[in-house]
Amino acid sequence: MAEDDKNPAREVITDYAQSHFRYFRTADGTVYAQKNGHPVARPIRSQGTSGSHRQELMVGLFDDGHGVFNGTALKEALDLIEALAMKQDVQHVYIRVAPGFDGATWLDLGRHDGQSIRIHPTGWDIVTPDPAEVCWRRTQLTGELPLPAKDTDGKGIDLLLRLCNFATAATESLAIAWLIGCLGPSVPVPAPFLTGPQGAGKSTGGRMLVRIIEGMSGDLRRAPKDEENLTAAVAAGWVTALDNLSYLSPDLSDAMCCIVTGAETVKRALYTDGDVVRARYRRPLLMTGIDVGVIRPDLAERLLPLRLERPTVRRTEAELWAEYEEILPVVLGSLLDLTVKVRAAEADIPTDLRMADFAHLCAQLDAATGFGSLEAYRTSLDDLNDDVIEGDLLAQTVLQHAAALAPGSEERMTSTEWLQCLTHLYSGDDCRSLPKGWPTTGKVLSDRLKRLQPTLAARGVLIDSGRTKEGRYLEMTIPPNAPPHEQEPLI
Repeated sequence: MAEDDKNPAREVITDYAQSHFRYFRTADGTVYAQKNGHPVARPIRSQGTSGSHRQELMVGLFDDGHGVFNGTALKEALDLIEALAMKQDVQHVYIRVAPGFDGATWLDLGRHDGQSIRIHPTGWDIVTPDPAEVCWRRTQLTGELPLPAKDTDGKGIDLLLRLCNFATAATESLAIAWLIGCLGPSVPVPAPFLTGPQGAGKSTGGRMLVRIIEGMSGDLRRAPKDEENLTAAVAAGWVTALDNLSYLSPDLSDAMCCIVTGAETVKRALYTDGDVVRARYRRPLLMTGIDVGVIRPDLAERLLPLRLERPTVRRTEAELWAEYEEILPVVLGSLLDLTVKVRAAEADIPTDLRMADFAHLCAQLDAATGFGSLEAYRTSLDDLNDDVIEGDLLAQTVLQHAAALAPGSEERMTSTEWLQCLTHLYSGDDCRSLPKGWPTTGKVLSDRLKRLQPTLAARGVLIDSGRTKEGRYLEMTIPPNAPPHEQEPLI
């Protein structure tokens, strides 16, 4: 062959790549490669251990008899491919769960052949999705799920609950509602907090719930020490499960709120001065622990307490997990059957709860099964409000002051006057010392009361703020139909 007839290596690589792969970009500008007919997409710049496009391109060229190419040729070819892909239409990539066409949703089984679950209004099927409909992104945290069993007649749910140590039937119904919520790509779900005495199987129960969605490789993790590592772990998987929490710092509490309802982080891209990397996430979150201490009000509205009890009969780990792995296809099949049934059920949307989507899901579950999960969810939120109040002396003092007011009354003062009033009420005539964290200025008090507004409103005490010609004020209102307060004096 004449020298002029030889194609440079980069052209050979580029021609092969464009004939065997589809390249596209996401909304943040990341370019992905998708093998023709296969739903899994890989970022072309990834060097991760879960498999990079560079590796699969090199293997494909070698297996098809094109030889081995040096790094320079591969880099030049990928640079050109990346530039050409920027002209393509934007498409989303998804981890584990994705929306589909005609009201369907998808569940990635994590299999090499790309087979996935399509959940549609009339049922569910095991199929390989059209790459134009769904593009899966895989990471080290993407475990493989077994093929779910068909025609289970719901027995998988009973098999699962028999292995878990949930204290009540209401707790079981909330756990099932959360699992169904995890299969929805657009429904934010509260974070289950598995609690109970030592030896109740909280970690084991948490693993069982997680592995229904993430496969047998799914596991619980310790909470990262900083928000950046937590964000990276959340963005790389679907369900984030944190084990054995004993304390929630304000930063970790705020981060958990963002995980449940969704947020975005922006940081400087490596080796650049002005470019940034965006990471958007909203993920199901699960936690375990005996007691996490004081819970902040905004996190309390996003929690789902699931209490466990100590089992009367102990089993070995090997025996327990062998049985769980055996029944997992049946459990997954039953969960998918129930998901289809619940989504088809009609129920009113509760308008008084913050997590309205999950409350609506609970109402649909009740309509489909008669479980009573919505009432259980309301009760759990009431219990969490009690926990918030018991851990906040300021909230207790406000409720003690409100107990002296008649229903329908209003009381308006400046924040400084309120601080003096509440401080005197707490200190009493003996002028006892104020606790650590007590507001020191009117502004601090105003900010604390704003955070406590939902908790106090659940007890029939409305806190509002405004401004007049004289200045800003805080107003406490007791609705006419508010139940009488029975707040005990502070000790």
